[in-house]
Amino acid sequence: MTPPGIPLAATPGAERSTDPYLPEHGNGGYRVLHYDLDLDYRVVSNRLTGRAVVTARAVQPLSRFSLDLARLGVRDVRVDGRPAKFDHRVGKLRIKPERPIGYGATFKIEIRYAGKPGPVSGRWGEIGWDELSDGVLVASQPNGSPSWFPCNDRPDDKASFLVTLTVASAYTVLVTGDLVSRRRGAGTTTWVYEREEPTSPYLMSVQIGRYEMVELASGPVPQRAAITPRLRGVLRHDFGRHGEIMAAMQRLFGPYPFREYVVVVADDDLDDPVEAQGMAVFGRNHLDGRRTHERLAAHELAHQWFGNSLTVADWRHIWLNEGFATYAEWLWSGASGGPSTNAHAAQWHAWLSTYPADVVVADPGVDRMFDPLVYKRGALTLHALRAKLGEQVFFSMLRSWVAEHRHRTVTTAQFRDHAARYTTGSLDELFSAWLDRPALPPLPRIL
Repeated sequence: MTPPGIPLAATPGAERSTDPYLPEHGNGGYRVLHYDLDLDYRVVSNRLTGRAVVTARAVQPLSRFSLDLARLGVRDVRVDGRPAKFDHRVGKLRIKPERPIGYGATFKIEIRYAGKPGPVSGRWGEIGWDELSDGVLVASQPNGSPSWFPCNDRPDDKASFLVTLTVASAYTVLVTGDLVSRRRGAGTTTWVYEREEPTSPYLMSVQIGRYEMVELASGPVPQRAAITPRLRGVLRHDFGRHGEIMAAMQRLFGPYPFREYVVVVADDDLDDPVEAQGMAVFGRNHLDGRRTHERLAAHELAHQWFGNSLTVADWRHIWLNEGFATYAEWLWSGASGGPSTNAHAAQWHAWLSTYPADVVVADPGVDRMFDPLVYKRGALTLHALRAKLGEQVFFSMLRSWVAEHRHRTVTTAQFRDHAARYTTGSLDELFSAWLDRPALPPLPRIL
Protein backbone atom coordinates (compact mmCIF):
# COMPACT_ATOMS: atom_id res chain seq x y z
CA MET A 1 0.00 0.00 0.00
CA THR A 2 1.27 3.49 -0.80
CA PRO A 3 1.22 5.57 2.40
CA PRO A 4 -1.47 8.29 2.47
CA GLY A 5 -0.28 11.58 1.08
CA ILE A 6 2.17 10.10 -1.42
CA PRO A 7 0.40 10.43 -4.78
CA LEU A 8 0.79 7.99 -7.61
CA ALA A 9 1.86 9.60 -10.86
CA ALA A 10 -0.88 9.94 -13.41
CA THR A 11 -0.93 7.93 -16.60
CA PRO A 12 -1.94 10.07 -19.58
CA GLY A 13 -5.50 9.23 -20.58
CA ALA A 14 -6.03 6.63 -17.88
CA GLU A 15 -8.06 8.89 -15.61
CA ARG A 16 -9.67 11.20 -18.15
CA SER A 17 -13.46 11.47 -18.10
CA THR A 18 -15.40 11.99 -21.29
CA ASP A 19 -18.14 14.01 -19.58
CA PRO A 20 -17.48 17.73 -20.13
CA TYR A 21 -19.82 18.77 -17.29
CA LEU A 22 -18.29 16.68 -14.51
CA PRO A 23 -14.64 16.20 -15.49
CA GLU A 24 -13.69 15.33 -11.91
CA HIS A 25 -15.98 12.28 -12.03
CA GLY A 26 -15.45 9.26 -14.23
CA ASN A 27 -12.27 7.57 -15.34
CA GLY A 28 -10.76 6.45 -18.62
CA GLY A 29 -8.82 3.44 -19.81
CA TYR A 30 -11.36 0.75 -18.96
CA ARG A 31 -15.05 -0.12 -18.96
CA VAL A 32 -16.77 -1.78 -16.03
CA LEU A 33 -18.60 -5.03 -16.71
CA HIS A 34 -19.91 -5.89 -13.24
CA TYR A 35 -19.98 -4.65 -9.65
CA ASP A 36 -20.24 -7.13 -6.75
CA LEU A 37 -20.84 -5.20 -3.51
CA ASP A 38 -20.92 -6.88 -0.09
CA LEU A 39 -21.96 -4.30 2.51
CA ASP A 40 -22.65 -4.24 6.24
CA TYR A 41 -24.41 -1.16 7.58
CA ARG A 42 -25.15 -0.11 11.16
CA VAL A 43 -28.03 2.36 11.12
CA VAL A 44 -27.60 3.84 14.60
CA SER A 45 -23.88 4.56 14.27
CA ASN A 46 -23.98 5.23 10.50
CA ARG A 47 -21.14 2.80 9.91
CA LEU A 48 -20.63 1.13 6.54
CA THR A 49 -18.17 -1.69 5.92
CA GLY A 50 -17.78 -2.82 2.34
CA ARG A 51 -16.03 -5.16 -0.02
CA ALA A 52 -16.33 -4.27 -3.70
CA VAL A 53 -15.21 -6.50 -6.54
CA VAL A 54 -15.21 -4.54 -9.78
CA THR A 55 -14.80 -6.53 -13.00
CA ALA A 56 -13.54 -4.37 -15.86
CA ARG A 57 -12.10 -4.58 -19.36
CA ALA A 58 -9.13 -2.46 -20.39
CA VAL A 59 -9.67 -0.32 -23.49
CA GLN A 60 -5.99 0.66 -23.53
CA PRO A 61 -2.83 -0.70 -21.89
CA LEU A 62 -2.93 0.23 -18.19
CA SER A 63 -0.09 0.59 -15.74
CA ARG A 64 -2.34 2.72 -13.50
CA PHE A 65 -6.04 3.53 -13.30
CA SER A 66 -8.51 5.15 -10.93
CA LEU A 67 -12.00 4.81 -9.47
CA ASP A 68 -14.28 7.35 -7.83
CA LEU A 69 -14.77 7.01 -4.06
CA ALA A 70 -15.63 9.77 -1.63
CA ARG A 71 -14.79 10.04 2.06
CA LEU A 72 -14.81 6.35 3.04
CA GLY A 73 -11.48 4.87 4.10
CA VAL A 74 -9.77 2.26 1.94
CA ARG A 75 -8.12 -0.63 3.79
CA ASP A 76 -6.86 -2.87 1.01
CA VAL A 77 -6.78 -3.06 -2.79
CA ARG A 78 -6.03 -6.11 -4.90
CA VAL A 79 -5.97 -6.51 -8.66
CA ASP A 80 -6.54 -10.06 -9.91
CA GLY A 81 -5.88 -11.28 -6.39
CA ARG A 82 -2.49 -9.57 -6.00
CA PRO A 83 -1.85 -6.62 -3.64
CA ALA A 84 -1.77 -3.27 -5.42
CA LYS A 85 -0.39 0.11 -4.45
CA PHE A 86 -3.02 2.78 -4.05
CA ASP A 87 -3.58 6.38 -3.09
CA HIS A 88 -6.96 7.73 -2.03
CA ARG A 89 -7.42 11.48 -2.01
CA VAL A 90 -10.01 14.07 -3.04
CA GLY A 91 -12.56 11.54 -4.23
CA LYS A 92 -10.15 9.51 -6.36
CA LEU A 93 -8.82 6.04 -5.62
CA ARG A 94 -5.69 5.72 -7.78
CA ILE A 95 -4.38 2.19 -8.21
CA LYS A 96 -1.09 0.80 -9.50
CA PRO A 97 -1.35 -2.95 -10.07
CA GLU A 98 1.63 -5.21 -9.54
CA ARG A 99 1.57 -6.10 -13.23
CA PRO A 100 0.45 -3.88 -16.13
CA ILE A 101 -2.89 -4.73 -17.71
CA GLY A 102 -2.91 -5.32 -21.45
CA TYR A 103 -5.34 -3.87 -23.95
CA GLY A 104 -8.56 -5.91 -24.06
CA ALA A 105 -7.78 -7.81 -20.85
CA THR A 106 -10.52 -8.43 -18.29
CA PHE A 107 -9.39 -7.81 -14.73
CA LYS A 108 -10.86 -7.73 -11.22
CA ILE A 109 -10.30 -5.03 -8.60
CA GLU A 110 -11.09 -5.95 -4.99
CA ILE A 111 -11.44 -3.02 -2.59
CA ARG A 112 -12.10 -3.25 1.13
CA TYR A 113 -13.32 -0.02 2.67
CA ALA A 114 -15.21 1.35 5.67
CA GLY A 115 -16.35 4.53 7.35
CA LYS A 116 -19.29 6.83 7.95
CA PRO A 117 -20.95 7.40 4.57
CA GLY A 118 -22.37 10.79 3.74
CA PRO A 119 -23.49 12.65 0.65
CA VAL A 120 -21.17 14.32 -1.83
CA SER A 121 -21.31 18.10 -1.54
CA GLY A 122 -21.48 20.22 -4.66
CA ARG A 123 -23.35 22.80 -6.67
CA TRP A 124 -26.61 20.83 -6.33
CA GLY A 125 -26.36 20.39 -2.57
CA GLU A 126 -25.86 17.05 -0.83
CA ILE A 127 -26.06 14.08 -3.24
CA GLY A 128 -25.77 10.37 -2.46
CA TRP A 129 -25.95 8.36 0.77
CA ASP A 130 -28.12 10.35 3.17
CA GLU A 131 -29.28 9.53 6.69
CA LEU A 132 -33.00 9.86 7.37
CA SER A 133 -34.55 10.27 10.78
CA ASP A 134 -34.67 6.46 10.95
CA GLY A 135 -32.98 4.87 7.97
CA VAL A 136 -31.18 5.74 4.76
CA LEU A 137 -32.05 7.23 1.39
CA VAL A 138 -29.66 7.12 -1.56
CA ALA A 139 -30.27 9.50 -4.47
CA SER A 140 -27.14 9.79 -6.58
CA GLN A 141 -28.00 11.86 -9.66
CA PRO A 142 -25.68 13.09 -11.00
CA ASN A 143 -22.54 12.47 -8.92
CA GLY A 144 -23.44 10.78 -5.62
CA SER A 145 -22.53 7.16 -6.32
CA PRO A 146 -18.98 7.45 -4.89
CA SER A 147 -20.58 8.26 -1.53
CA TRP A 148 -21.15 4.54 -0.94
CA PHE A 149 -19.16 2.41 -3.40
CA PRO A 150 -16.04 2.69 -5.60
CA CYS A 151 -17.13 3.13 -9.19
CA ASN A 152 -16.48 4.60 -12.59
CA ASP A 153 -18.93 7.45 -12.04
CA ARG A 154 -19.90 8.11 -15.65
CA PRO A 155 -23.46 7.81 -16.99
CA ASP A 156 -22.21 6.02 -20.09
CA ASP A 157 -20.38 3.23 -18.25
CA LYS A 158 -23.26 0.84 -17.62
CA ALA A 159 -22.69 -2.46 -15.83
CA SER A 160 -24.55 -5.23 -14.04
CA PHE A 161 -24.68 -5.30 -10.22
CA LEU A 162 -24.95 -7.77 -7.35
CA VAL A 163 -25.51 -6.04 -4.01
CA THR A 164 -25.47 -7.86 -0.66
CA LEU A 165 -26.43 -5.68 2.30
CA THR A 166 -26.67 -6.69 5.96
CA VAL A 167 -28.62 -4.50 8.42
CA ALA A 168 -30.52 -4.86 11.68
CA SER A 169 -33.59 -7.05 11.17
CA ALA A 170 -35.98 -4.27 12.20
CA TYR A 171 -35.32 -2.58 8.86
CA THR A 172 -36.43 -3.33 5.33
CA VAL A 173 -33.78 -2.96 2.62
CA LEU A 174 -34.55 -2.09 -0.97
CA VAL A 175 -31.87 -1.94 -3.64
CA THR A 176 -32.43 -1.23 -7.30
CA GLY A 177 -32.64 -4.74 -8.67
CA ASP A 178 -34.40 -8.05 -8.23
CA LEU A 179 -34.45 -9.60 -4.75
CA VAL A 180 -32.43 -12.83 -4.94
CA SER A 181 -32.47 -13.89 -1.29
CA ARG A 182 -33.06 -12.74 2.27
CA ARG A 183 -31.25 -14.51 5.10
CA ARG A 184 -32.00 -13.82 8.76
CA GLY A 185 -29.20 -14.06 11.30
CA ALA A 186 -28.76 -13.17 14.97
CA GLY A 187 -30.40 -9.75 14.99
CA THR A 188 -29.50 -8.93 11.40
CA THR A 189 -30.86 -9.76 7.97
CA THR A 190 -28.81 -10.04 4.79
CA TRP A 191 -30.55 -8.90 1.62
CA VAL A 192 -29.21 -9.81 -1.83
CA TYR A 193 -30.30 -7.92 -4.94
CA GLU A 194 -29.25 -8.47 -8.54
CA ARG A 195 -29.45 -5.93 -11.36
CA GLU A 196 -28.83 -7.79 -14.61
CA GLU A 197 -29.68 -4.92 -16.97
CA PRO A 198 -26.79 -2.55 -17.79
CA THR A 199 -27.04 0.24 -15.23
CA SER A 200 -25.25 3.54 -14.73
CA PRO A 201 -23.74 3.94 -11.24
CA TYR A 202 -25.89 7.00 -10.48
CA LEU A 203 -29.03 4.91 -11.01
CA MET A 204 -28.15 2.42 -8.29
CA SER A 205 -29.93 3.14 -5.04
CA VAL A 206 -30.30 1.82 -1.50
CA GLN A 207 -33.31 2.52 0.70
CA ILE A 208 -33.36 1.42 4.36
CA GLY A 209 -36.33 2.02 6.63
CA ARG A 210 -39.08 0.51 8.74
CA TYR A 211 -41.14 -0.13 5.64
CA GLU A 212 -43.85 -2.59 4.81
CA MET A 213 -44.35 -3.73 1.23
CA VAL A 214 -47.77 -3.33 -0.38
CA GLU A 215 -49.09 -3.86 -3.88
CA LEU A 216 -49.20 -0.57 -5.74
CA ALA A 217 -51.18 -1.83 -8.73
CA SER A 218 -52.07 -5.12 -10.37
CA GLY A 219 -51.15 -5.96 -13.92
CA PRO A 220 -48.50 -7.67 -16.03
CA VAL A 221 -45.76 -5.50 -14.51
CA PRO A 222 -45.41 -6.04 -10.74
CA GLN A 223 -45.79 -2.66 -9.03
CA ARG A 224 -45.05 -2.44 -5.32
CA ALA A 225 -44.62 0.27 -2.73
CA ALA A 226 -42.47 0.50 0.39
CA ILE A 227 -44.36 2.57 2.93
CA THR A 228 -44.51 3.19 6.65
CA PRO A 229 -47.78 1.89 8.16
CA ARG A 230 -49.16 5.33 9.01
CA LEU A 231 -48.97 6.46 5.38
CA ARG A 232 -50.53 3.36 3.88
CA GLY A 233 -54.07 4.73 3.63
CA VAL A 234 -53.20 7.95 1.85
CA LEU A 235 -50.91 6.03 -0.53
CA ARG A 236 -53.88 3.96 -1.67
CA HIS A 237 -55.63 7.11 -2.84
CA ASP A 238 -52.75 9.22 -4.15
CA PHE A 239 -51.27 6.32 -6.15
CA GLY A 240 -54.65 4.73 -6.84
CA ARG A 241 -54.35 5.26 -10.61
CA HIS A 242 -50.79 4.02 -10.91
CA GLY A 243 -51.83 0.92 -12.81
CA GLU A 244 -53.55 3.18 -15.35
CA ILE A 245 -50.44 5.35 -15.63
CA MET A 246 -48.30 2.27 -16.29
CA ALA A 247 -50.72 1.00 -18.94
CA ALA A 248 -50.85 4.41 -20.65
CA MET A 249 -47.08 4.71 -20.78
CA GLN A 250 -46.68 1.24 -22.20
CA ARG A 251 -49.12 2.15 -24.95
CA LEU A 252 -47.21 5.35 -25.68
CA PHE A 253 -43.60 4.23 -25.24
CA GLY A 254 -43.59 0.45 -25.54
CA PRO A 255 -43.05 -2.34 -22.99
CA TYR A 256 -41.83 -1.42 -19.52
CA PRO A 257 -38.06 -2.08 -19.63
CA PHE A 258 -37.56 -3.82 -16.24
CA ARG A 259 -39.07 -6.70 -14.30
CA GLU A 260 -40.85 -4.63 -11.66
CA TYR A 261 -41.39 -1.09 -10.43
CA VAL A 262 -40.99 -0.09 -6.79
CA VAL A 263 -42.12 3.18 -5.23
CA VAL A 264 -40.51 4.10 -1.90
CA VAL A 265 -42.18 6.73 0.28
CA ALA A 266 -39.73 7.89 2.94
CA ASP A 267 -41.16 9.05 6.26
CA ASP A 268 -39.32 12.34 5.77
CA ASP A 269 -39.98 15.37 3.58
CA LEU A 270 -38.08 15.54 0.27
CA ASP A 271 -37.73 18.53 -2.03
CA ASP A 272 -38.27 16.42 -5.14
CA PRO A 273 -38.83 12.75 -5.90
CA VAL A 274 -35.91 10.94 -7.51
CA GLU A 275 -35.67 8.04 -9.92
CA ALA A 276 -33.41 5.02 -9.82
CA GLN A 277 -33.32 1.89 -11.98
CA GLY A 278 -36.73 0.28 -11.55
CA MET A 279 -37.47 2.51 -8.55
CA ALA A 280 -38.67 5.98 -7.59
CA VAL A 281 -38.39 7.62 -4.17
CA PHE A 282 -40.90 10.11 -2.81
CA GLY A 283 -41.18 11.99 0.46
CA ARG A 284 -44.15 11.88 2.80
CA ASN A 285 -44.90 15.47 1.69
CA HIS A 286 -45.78 14.09 -1.77
CA LEU A 287 -48.82 12.37 -0.28
CA ASP A 288 -51.74 14.62 0.67
CA GLY A 289 -54.88 12.58 -0.04
CA ARG A 290 -55.79 14.78 -3.03
CA ARG A 291 -53.49 13.41 -5.76
CA THR A 292 -51.85 16.82 -5.92
CA HIS A 293 -48.55 15.26 -6.95
CA GLU A 294 -49.82 12.60 -9.37
CA ARG A 295 -47.95 14.32 -12.21
CA LEU A 296 -44.73 13.50 -10.34
CA ALA A 297 -45.71 9.83 -10.23
CA ALA A 298 -46.07 9.97 -14.03
CA HIS A 299 -42.78 11.87 -14.40
CA GLU A 300 -40.76 9.39 -12.33
CA LEU A 301 -42.31 6.38 -14.04
CA ALA A 302 -41.48 7.85 -17.46
CA HIS A 303 -37.84 8.01 -16.42
CA GLN A 304 -37.73 4.22 -16.50
CA TRP A 305 -37.82 4.55 -20.29
CA PHE A 306 -36.11 7.95 -20.64
CA GLY A 307 -33.08 8.16 -18.38
CA ASN A 308 -32.85 4.62 -17.05
CA SER A 309 -33.23 2.27 -20.01
CA LEU A 310 -32.09 4.99 -22.40
CA THR A 311 -29.38 6.86 -20.51
CA VAL A 312 -27.61 10.01 -21.63
CA ALA A 313 -24.08 9.41 -22.88
CA ASP A 314 -23.03 12.53 -20.97
CA TRP A 315 -24.84 15.25 -19.05
CA ARG A 316 -25.04 17.69 -21.97
CA HIS A 317 -27.97 15.62 -23.23
CA ILE A 318 -30.03 15.90 -20.03
CA TRP A 319 -33.10 17.10 -21.94
CA LEU A 320 -33.42 13.54 -23.30
CA ASN A 321 -34.22 12.55 -19.72
CA GLU A 322 -36.09 15.51 -18.32
CA GLY A 323 -37.82 16.91 -21.39
CA PHE A 324 -39.24 13.48 -22.19
CA ALA A 325 -40.39 12.83 -18.60
CA THR A 326 -42.00 16.28 -18.45
CA TYR A 327 -43.85 15.63 -21.70
CA ALA A 328 -45.03 12.31 -20.24
CA GLU A 329 -46.70 14.34 -17.46
CA TRP A 330 -48.64 16.29 -20.09
CA LEU A 331 -49.55 13.14 -21.97
CA TRP A 332 -50.89 11.50 -18.82
CA SER A 333 -52.85 14.64 -17.96
CA GLY A 334 -54.62 14.54 -21.31
CA ALA A 335 -55.19 10.77 -21.18
CA SER A 336 -56.68 10.93 -17.66
CA GLY A 337 -59.19 13.71 -18.31
CA GLY A 338 -57.05 16.61 -17.17
CA PRO A 339 -55.74 19.54 -19.22
CA SER A 340 -54.64 18.53 -22.72
CA THR A 341 -51.08 18.56 -23.99
CA ASN A 342 -52.00 21.67 -25.99
CA ALA A 343 -53.12 23.37 -22.78
CA HIS A 344 -49.93 22.44 -20.97
CA ALA A 345 -47.84 23.55 -23.94
CA ALA A 346 -49.60 26.93 -24.02
CA GLN A 347 -49.19 27.39 -20.27
CA TRP A 348 -45.50 26.63 -20.23
CA HIS A 349 -44.74 28.49 -23.45
CA ALA A 350 -46.27 31.59 -21.84
CA TRP A 351 -44.21 30.95 -18.71
CA LEU A 352 -41.00 30.59 -20.71
CA SER A 353 -41.72 33.85 -22.52
CA THR A 354 -41.45 35.72 -19.21
CA TYR A 355 -37.85 34.57 -18.63
CA PRO A 356 -34.66 35.59 -20.43
CA ALA A 357 -33.99 33.33 -23.44
CA ASP A 358 -30.52 32.37 -22.30
CA VAL A 359 -30.46 28.56 -22.28
CA VAL A 360 -29.46 26.29 -25.15
CA VAL A 361 -31.39 23.10 -24.45
CA ALA A 362 -29.00 20.80 -26.33
CA ASP A 363 -26.07 22.03 -24.22
CA PRO A 364 -27.30 24.06 -21.24
CA GLY A 365 -24.02 24.04 -19.30
CA VAL A 366 -23.35 22.38 -15.99
CA ASP A 367 -24.89 25.21 -13.95
CA ARG A 368 -28.18 25.05 -15.88
CA MET A 369 -28.54 21.32 -16.55
CA PHE A 370 -31.35 20.97 -13.99
CA ASP A 371 -32.94 24.33 -14.82
CA PRO A 372 -36.75 24.14 -15.19
CA LEU A 373 -36.31 25.85 -18.57
CA VAL A 374 -34.52 22.73 -19.84
CA TYR A 375 -37.39 20.53 -18.64
CA LYS A 376 -40.21 22.64 -20.07
CA ARG A 377 -38.55 23.66 -23.29
CA GLY A 378 -37.41 20.08 -23.83
CA ALA A 379 -41.05 19.00 -23.53
CA LEU A 380 -42.08 21.74 -25.97
CA THR A 381 -39.50 20.42 -28.43
CA LEU A 382 -41.32 17.09 -28.43
CA HIS A 383 -44.66 18.87 -28.76
CA ALA A 384 -43.36 20.72 -31.82
CA LEU A 385 -42.05 17.49 -33.29
CA ARG A 386 -45.40 15.78 -32.69
CA ALA A 387 -47.18 18.63 -34.47
CA LYS A 388 -44.77 18.30 -37.39
CA LEU A 389 -44.89 14.51 -37.76
CA GLY A 390 -48.50 13.85 -36.81
CA GLU A 391 -49.89 11.60 -34.09
CA GLN A 392 -49.35 8.16 -35.55
CA VAL A 393 -45.88 8.83 -36.94
CA PHE A 394 -44.69 10.63 -33.79
CA PHE A 395 -45.57 7.82 -31.41
CA SER A 396 -44.27 5.17 -33.81
CA MET A 397 -41.01 7.10 -33.88
CA LEU A 398 -40.94 7.33 -30.08
CA ARG A 399 -41.58 3.62 -29.56
CA SER A 400 -38.89 2.65 -32.04
CA TRP A 401 -36.46 5.09 -30.36
CA VAL A 402 -37.06 3.27 -27.08
CA ALA A 403 -36.84 -0.20 -28.59
CA GLU A 404 -33.69 0.35 -30.64
CA HIS A 405 -31.73 1.89 -27.75
CA ARG A 406 -33.02 -0.28 -24.90
CA HIS A 407 -30.48 -0.38 -22.03
CA ARG A 408 -28.00 1.74 -23.99
CA THR A 409 -26.74 5.31 -23.93
CA VAL A 410 -28.04 8.03 -26.24
CA THR A 411 -27.21 11.52 -27.50
CA THR A 412 -29.17 14.41 -28.96
CA ALA A 413 -27.57 13.82 -32.37
CA GLN A 414 -28.81 10.22 -32.32
CA PHE A 415 -32.35 11.36 -31.55
CA ARG A 416 -32.29 13.94 -34.33
CA ASP A 417 -31.08 11.32 -36.80
CA HIS A 418 -33.69 8.84 -35.59
CA ALA A 419 -36.57 11.30 -35.95
CA ALA A 420 -35.39 12.26 -39.45
CA ARG A 421 -36.11 8.70 -40.58
CA TYR A 422 -39.83 9.34 -40.06
CA THR A 423 -40.32 12.17 -42.51
CA THR A 424 -39.41 12.99 -46.09
CA GLY A 425 -38.92 16.64 -45.16
CA SER A 426 -36.14 18.17 -43.12
CA LEU A 427 -36.34 18.54 -39.34
CA ASP A 428 -33.13 20.56 -39.12
CA GLU A 429 -34.81 23.93 -38.64
CA LEU A 430 -37.22 22.59 -36.01
CA PHE A 431 -34.45 21.07 -33.94
CA SER A 432 -32.13 24.04 -34.42
CA ALA A 433 -34.83 26.47 -33.28
CA TRP A 434 -35.82 24.50 -30.18
CA LEU A 435 -32.51 22.91 -29.16
CA ASP A 436 -29.60 24.92 -30.55
CA ARG A 437 -30.74 28.55 -30.26
CA PRO A 438 -31.79 30.34 -27.07
CA ALA A 439 -34.61 32.41 -28.64
CA LEU A 440 -38.06 30.94 -27.87
CA PRO A 441 -39.80 29.78 -31.10
CA PRO A 442 -43.54 30.28 -31.66
CA LEU A 443 -45.92 27.95 -29.85
CA PRO A 444 -46.69 24.74 -31.76
CA ARG A 445 -50.24 23.45 -31.65
CA ILE A 446 -51.53 19.97 -32.35
CA LEU A 447 -54.85 19.97 -34.23
